[in-house]
Amino acid sequence: MTGIALIISFILAILIMIFMIAKLKVHPFLALMSISLALALIAGIPLTKIPVMVGAGFSGTFKSIGIVIIFGAIIGMVLEKTGAALKLADMVVKLVGQKRPELAMLIMGWVVGIPVFCDSGFVVLNPIREAIQKKIAANPVGTAVALSAGLYAAHVFIPPTPGPIAVAGGLGLEHNLLLVILMGIAVSIPVLIASYLFAKFIGKRVILQDDANDELIAQGYEDLLKKYGTLPNGFLSLAPIFVPIILMALGSITKISGATGDIANFILFLGNPIIALGIGLIFAIILIFQCGKISEFETLTNDTLKLVGPILFITAAGGVLGKVIVEAGFVEYIKENAHIISSAGIFFPFIISAILKTAQGSSTVAMITTAAIMGMFNVDDSLMSALGLTSEIAAALTVMAIAAGAMCVSHANDSYYWVVTNFSKMTPQQGYRTQTTLTFIMGIVGISTVYVLSLVLL
Repeated sequence: MTGIALIISFILAILIMIFMIAKLKVHPFLALMSISLALALIAGIPLTKIPVMVGAGFSGTFKSIGIVIIFGAIIGMVLEKTGAALKLADMVVKLVGQKRPELAMLIMGWVVGIPVFCDSGFVVLNPIREAIQKKIAANPVGTAVALSAGLYAAHVFIPPTPGPIAVAGGLGLEHNLLLVILMGIAVSIPVLIASYLFAKFIGKRVILQDDANDELIAQGYEDLLKKYGTLPNGFLSLAPIFVPIILMALGSITKISGATGDIANFILFLGNPIIALGIGLIFAIILIFQCGKISEFETLTNDTLKLVGPILFITAAGGVLGKVIVEAGFVEYIKENAHIISSAGIFFPFIISAILKTAQGSSTVAMITTAAIMGMFNVDDSLMSALGLTSEIAAALTVMAIAAGAMCVSHANDSYYWVVTNFSKMTPQQGYRTQTTLTFIMGIVGISTVYVLSLVLL
C-alpha cells in the first residue's frame, strides 16, 4: 500500500485506537498491539515478517529504557512512603515563605513532582496546602491550582518520571537523559510563571463551598506527620534525586571534553543513566533504612513494579507501532512529500500528542504513542528524519513538544483531573474553569517556549 491510501489507513488506525481506549475502555497495551497488527496486515507487510517485527519493536524498548523507568519509579515510591516528599515540601515552604502561598505550592509541587507521580504527589501534599490555607487565610483555589501546575509540569517535562524517560528512549536519547532534564527545567520555567499568574487570577474568581472545620484540617496534617514519624533529614531526602543528576552531569562534561584514561572511563560509567539512577536507588535504600522501614522495602518494590508494569508494556507496544509505521512505508511517503509538513516542524509532534491526550486522557499514553510515531532522531527511516529533527538538541526539543502536547487538556477522562478537583473540593464545572484551563495554558506556553528555543538552538 502506498500514497494517500496509506495515510488514510494510518489516520483511521489512530482514530480507532483512540476510540478503543477512550470509549470501549480497552487497555492501551491491547489497543496499541491490536492496531499495530491490523495496520501491518492492511499495509501489506509480508506475514512472515510481522512476528519478527513485533518482537524487535517490543524488546528494543525494554533494552533501551526499561531499567531506567523501574529505578526512577522505585526512587519516587521510596520518597513518598518515607515522608521524604513531605520533607522536600517543608524545605520549599521555608525557602519561599508562607507569605507567598501560591508560589510555595507551585515550587513544592515542581520539586516533589520530579520523582513522584503527579496524582500521588497531589494526595501527599494536599494536607500541607490545606494547613497553610487555614493558618494564613490563603486562597484555596489559587493554592490548589498552583500545586497542580507544579506537579504536572515536572511530571511531563522532567525525568525520572516514566513519561519523559520513555519518550527520550523512543526518540533515541536514552543515553543523554541529562540533556532532557536540563531542557525540561528550561521549558518548565515559563510554564510555571504562566501557571502562577493564572493561579493568582482564577483564585479570586472561583468560590468553594467549603464547610470543613479548621481544626480538623490542621489535625489531618498532624496525623499525616505522625504516620511517617520523624521526617528524614534534608540530605537523604535530596540525594536520591540530585546525586544521579550530578553524576550524569559529570559524565556529560567528561564526554564533551574528550578526556580519556581510567578516571574518565569511570566517570563515564557512573554517568550512564542506568548506573546513575542505580546509585540514586542505593541512596533511596539508605533513606528507607534510616527511617526504620527497610522491612517494607520488598513490598514497596512489588507495589512499584505493579504500578510501573503497565507503563513498560505500553511503552513496548508503542515501539511495535513505531516499527509497523516504518515498515509500512509511511515514513518514506512523508519524506517524498516532506514539503507538505516540513513547515509544521516542532509543532507536528505537539499536535499529535495533544490530540491523543485530549481524546483518551492519559498523558503518559499520549507521550509514548507520539514518540513511537516520531521514531528515533538518528535513523534515516523515521519521521524525525523526515522533519529534519536529526540532532540531539532537536530530539530533546521534540521530547518537550510532545510533553507540552500531553498537557492539552486535562478534563473528565483524566484521573488527575478528578484527583485535583475532588481533593480541593471543586465541582466538575469549577474543575473545567481551573484544571482544564490551566493545562491548556501550560501546553500552549510550553510549545511556545519550545518554538522559541528551536529558533535559537536549531
